Formats: sequence, structure tokens, C-alpha cells
Amino acid sequence: MQYLHYMTTTAALDKVLHLATLVNADLARFQEETGLTTARTHLLWVLGSAGPSTQQALAAALDVSPRNVTGLVDGLVASGHVSREPHPTDRRATLVTPTPKGEAAIRELVEGHDKLAQQLFGHLPEERLAVFSDVLDETIATFTRLMEEAS
Repeated sequence: MQYLHYMTTTAALDKVLHLATLVNADLARFQEETGLTTARTHLLWVLGSAGPSTQQALAAALDVSPRNVTGLVDGLVASGHVSREPHPTDRRATLVTPTPKGEAAIRELVEGHDKLAQQLFGHLPEERLAVFSDVLDETIATFTRLMEEAS
């Protein structure tokens, strides 16, 4: 009986790894098409949710160092996706603000995200989707804990 459990858990892990491979391939395709790295895309996603933000706020939201955000913002300024604007209430700070090109990219990200969610999960009954979501939450929490323990 223990062997069957092992095979089931191994098969589940194999499916998660296969899904991770598919997601990585899709991210690589997206990067090729847009020229945006995953990190820059994530920064645009955060700006789309939060609106114009300081680099310090972006660093916290992305859980990266301020130096890392500076590099990401520099790249997005160079590509025309964001600009640095004076902060309206803090003379020492600047706001990273999407340009029209950045706003269009953010809209495309949101629309693509919504479309893919619908394509992947729109056909599932709510009960099955809720169970799947719960299992993913537990898996993510367990994997996060294992990674923290390994550090």
C-alpha cells in the first residue's frame, strides 16, 4: 500500500513539473514576442495594480532589492514602458509611471491573463475549481516552507 501512495505522489509531482515546464515555455515565448523579461513584466503588472509607485514601494512589492528595481526600471525607461516623474508630495522621491506604451502593455497583460484563466479553467465546475485551488494553496505553502527550511 505504501508503494501505491508513493506512485500517486510521484505522479502528482511529475504533473506539477510538467506544468512548470509548459509555463516556462509560454513565458519564453512571451519574452521573445514582447522583449519584456519576466521580471520587467512583473514590475508592469504591479504598476497596473498599484498605479504609479516609488522604486522603494516596487522593491517591497516585488520582494527584491532597491538596486534590482533600479535596473528593472532603467530597462523599462529605455524601452519606453515607464517614466520617472516627480513625486507630488516628496521632493526626494520619484514615481515610476507607465507611459502610454506601458499602459498598453499592462492592458495586454491583464487581457491575456484573463483569457488564459478562462481557457484553462472556465469549463470546470466551481466545486472542482475550488478543490483544485485549495490543493494548489496547500502545495505552495508546503513548498515555500520546505524552501525556507533548506535555506
